[in-house]
Amino acid sequence: MDLRAYTRQYTEKDNRLAALSYFGTFAVYFTALTLAIAYAHLWYVMLPAGVVFAFAAVRLYVLQHDTGHHSLFETRQQNEWAGHGLSPFTFAPFEVMKQNHNLHHANIGNLEHRETGEIHTMTLREWRQAGFWQRLQYRLYRNPFVLVPLGALFTYFIRYRWPKNTMEFGVGQVLAHNVVIVAWLTFLYLVAGQTGLLIWLGFSFLGGMIGVFLVYLQHNFEDTYWDRRPDLNPQVAALEGSSCLDFGWFFDFAVANITLHDIHHFNARIPSYRLRQCHYNLPPEMAPRRIKFTEALRALGLKLWDEETKRLVPFPR
Repeated sequence: MDLRAYTRQYTEKDNRLAALSYFGTFAVYFTALTLAIAYAHLWYVMLPAGVVFAFAAVRLYVLQHDTGHHSLFETRQQNEWAGHGLSPFTFAPFEVMKQNHNLHHANIGNLEHRETGEIHTMTLREWRQAGFWQRLQYRLYRNPFVLVPLGALFTYFIRYRWPKNTMEFGVGQVLAHNVVIVAWLTFLYLVAGQTGLLIWLGFSFLGGMIGVFLVYLQHNFEDTYWDRRPDLNPQVAALEGSSCLDFGWFFDFAVANITLHDIHHFNARIPSYRLRQCHYNLPPEMAPRRIKFTEALRALGLKLWDEETKRLVPFPR
């Protein structure tokens, strides 16, 4: 089977499905936030509503990612406007995020351009050559109890206020984005007070941690793919260097199918609402290996790329 031709069957955009996904997620986002704030005194209402809000925030981020690929709505302009509209709620300035993510796609699996990846990976050889302080820094960085919470706090609340390549891709847009965030949080404070802000902050932080956890698993698993040019194969890097997470249909739906990251990297024009159908209609002989939740947790212990065995491995003892 020609996989490229097969995936092209699923690249058709449908504004009805896109609008349902886009505005439907916003509806869940605001409804869950309202419930969590209104029933802050009832933990058994506030906590479930907050968790739903956190997943809705992750879903909005994934939809913004789709608009950056112009794969959600039918036209380029519709995707651009939708992406900018999502920015205050994802905390990610659209234009710079889009350009940085395109660099990530262009250099997937390339050991010589790891700066375009979301999470840095050292090779085993580099680890053996590193000094004490570099090793300590990397150990802390790759510790999941540091990477996930502090990574979420740093990325979404600090780093995205001035992302990498801002000077190249849009200073004015980033500044305007930050002003709109201040306006949104001011409005939230005026409507819901300190309680509203704290609930928004706490569950936004939870959403950020879910996002970092998923970003880690997208390219950090035992038999992922890294190589150097001229041996680097972009198609193999897209499929084998990106994961397929199998946490169940409902989880896929909750995060807009970003779990099916291998097919997305192979053809980024597939809308998120068609990814699952594309993936699960593959014939059995072409179906990729799917990572279950227990294996995903074990992947958090893998830290270094071994160029000889072509495996992600733990720190040496």
